[in-house]
Amino acid sequence: MSLSTLCQRCGLCCDGSLFSHVPLRADEVASARRLGLDVEELVGGAPALRQCCSALKERQCSLYAQRPERCRAFGCRLFQELAAGRVPLDEALAVVDRAHALLAALDKSLPPGTDARPAPVMERARFADLSEAGPSPETRALRERTEALLDEHFHGGPRRFGEDSEAS
Repeated sequence: MSLSTLCQRCGLCCDGSLFSHVPLRADEVASARRLGLDVEELVGGAPALRQCCSALKERQCSLYAQRPERCRAFGCRLFQELAAGRVPLDEALAVVDRAHALLAALDKSLPPGTDARPAPVMERARFADLSEAGPSPETRALRERTEALLDEHFHGGPRRFGEDSEAS
């Protein structure tokens, strides 16, 4: 089926490119921990899965049948457009490939992460923007192009940085 083909080629909703965390219901925490998922507490104590999800293997969820509710409920804009027949599969896959190419180029332009657990590319790029030295103008422009593509095709529009900004 074309929808599963898209998701199996993509993985951006799980690799930290779209979200830093995925909220969990309180009754999902114990199960998530038993499955080896990285559960953290957000500000205010709400449980969430840190992204990049440890269940992501080669752009696919290795715990697909047992994934949390928010993961089950999520469908990016590109997925929704494909499901509605407004975008053909080959065009959707080309968008995914373009997103991965931009992320790879951005990754190469950033200094390596220093944390014990590697941070997702977009997280590193956003923090580089906040650093005292900041990224090069080329890296900043590449981050902005990547962000725009992710916003247009995966988030469904520019993200709102506020209370519910990454709660999808």
